[in-house]
Amino acid sequence: MDPYLDILGQRIRARRSELGMSQEGLANEAGLDRSYVGRIERGEHNLTFVSLVKLCRAMGCDVASLTSGLPASKNMSAS
Repeated sequence: MDPYLDILGQRIRARRSELGMSQEGLANEAGLDRSYVGRIERGEHNLTFVSLVKLCRAMGCDVASLTSGLPASKNMSAS
């Protein structure tokens, strides 16, 4: 698993949870499949920028709020 995708997925899940949204609700709002959102949240899928924008729009946040600090450092290994 790529550490950057894992971190991004955790941030998406945390934001969704803060909003009280289910994966299905987020997927519907973003126009994406629920299983796709689940794979993103688990860091299993390298989402496209367009999908990230759709998720952010559905959650009322900007891309920067989810990607701030990435990459964390030169020492963080990304496959």
